[in-house]
Amino acid sequence: MRRSHVTTVSLLVALALAACTNTKDVLEPSAITPPATSGPATPTAQGSAATVTSPAAPAATTTAGATTTAPATPAQTAAILAKTRLQIAPIVGASVEAATPLTAELQTRAKQRGITLAGSQDQTATHVLKGYFSALTEGKDTTVIYVWDVYDPSGNRLHRINGQLKAPSVNSAGGSADSWKGVSPATMQAIADQTIDQFAAFLSGKAS
Repeated sequence: MRRSHVTTVSLLVALALAACTNTKDVLEPSAITPPATSGPATPTAQGSAATVTSPAAPAATTTAGATTTAPATPAQTAAILAKTRLQIAPIVGASVEAATPLTAELQTRAKQRGITLAGSQDQTATHVLKGYFSALTEGKDTTVIYVWDVYDPSGNRLHRINGQLKAPSVNSAGGSADSWKGVSPATMQAIADQTIDQFAAFLSGKAS
């Protein structure tokens, strides 16, 4: 009888020690990561799953970012440029002599890029381009500063193009009060080329 009682107590002590050992294994950090099978059955599986999925998140973000920033294909660009009818408003700030080669080159460059220019009374224009110019002569150089605002037919501004171009003054006096006399046709033509190219890039960006 006593032997049986001792045996029973020994078994109970052994079970208690086993339970304590198992509890320690679960709480030990080193016991959480190695077993792959124990993850789904315990709360540590959720932590393990979070650890696995979190590195994948930046990859998804990178993929999404690459999709949104992907440039338009040549076919997409050509299609949207072909549908564009650009109306050029009267130039503000430039002299007639300077605006004439500018306007002529805008037409030439637009045609090269596949953009159709619409007349001032054309109701089918898809975009309106308004330009503001100023010229400043310093020494033997003249700088032309320009700003173009792109509007939709309803008058909402969609985009702005701006820049400046510095070139040797064609006016031998160099210090004339009328700086536009020092601006060469080549300077205005270069500005026209840059303007149409940047406008086409804006449309291409919208296409993508």
